[in-house]
Amino acid sequence: MSRTPVAVFISGSGTNMAALLYASRADDCPYEIALVLSNNPDADGLRLAAAEGVATFALPHQGMKRAEHDAAMEAQVLQAGAQAIALAGYMRILSPGFVARWEGRMINIHPSLLPKYTGLHTHERALAAGDSHGGCSVHLVTAELDDGPLLGQTAVAILPGDTADTLAARVLIAEHQLYGRCLAALVSQCSSPASLIDNVRERALALPEADEVVSHGMPCFGVIKGKKFAYVSNDHHGDGKVALLVKISGIDEQLQLIENDPARYYRPAYFGNDWIAIRLDLGDTDWDAIGEWLARSWRAIAPRRLAAMLDF
Repeated sequence: MSRTPVAVFISGSGTNMAALLYASRADDCPYEIALVLSNNPDADGLRLAAAEGVATFALPHQGMKRAEHDAAMEAQVLQAGAQAIALAGYMRILSPGFVARWEGRMINIHPSLLPKYTGLHTHERALAAGDSHGGCSVHLVTAELDDGPLLGQTAVAILPGDTADTLAARVLIAEHQLYGRCLAALVSQCSSPASLIDNVRERALALPEADEVVSHGMPCFGVIKGKKFAYVSNDHHGDGKVALLVKISGIDEQLQLIENDPARYYRPAYFGNDWIAIRLDLGDTDWDAIGEWLARSWRAIAPRRLAAMLDF
């Protein structure tokens, strides 16, 4: 079973990191922890990760600009081959550029039932409000603090006489159960053929007068009653790959792309020299670039009256 490498960012004890790590030891877990990073070299979680045989990296943020620190951490994530990021008690607000680059692939866990109580002191605020339940939420990370789309929640009853500490202890148990399930679901969805095809479909059908049919057993996109500009190959002829097939300028470009990145690009079987296959199942697909490939391929076959529409 191929597992998605994940990087975990921590600042302290790393109990949620540990929960993710131990969940990853299950035979059917779709992710593995490739790297644990911290802005605090003294974080206890780093020692635990190292003892469990997981690579670690620490870089204090003091004296560094936020984007500079994020870039240095990201370089380590990429070097480790991680395809997703889990924030687990990472006490730093991330720069917008970093967040944008990992859109849809970075998650966080927060100790409240969002959208209630973003930020700090969540348990105190739940108690002060007289809530019947506290809890935890896992969400995708966006530029707005604790505001990304929810992936899962667990409610935890508030008992008579609870303090912030006693409530926090029970919520932490719920966090440890919830986070691994949500991370597993996210990486499975991101790498599933259906999800990859849906991402292509969304971008292809946004082009003027584009439609979808099935051709040679593959989803195929073209101009209505016209030529085709893209196919999605899913284990076609048993090759085990999910790839986008688009038109290019010819064999010189085809050979150059394959030479520069043979893991990502290949010559699609039964297609001519003016097509290239782009792997979508490597875990690091740049969907903005895929949108550009689709638009370029669409232009190659679209009538002039339509091509002019895309330029305005």
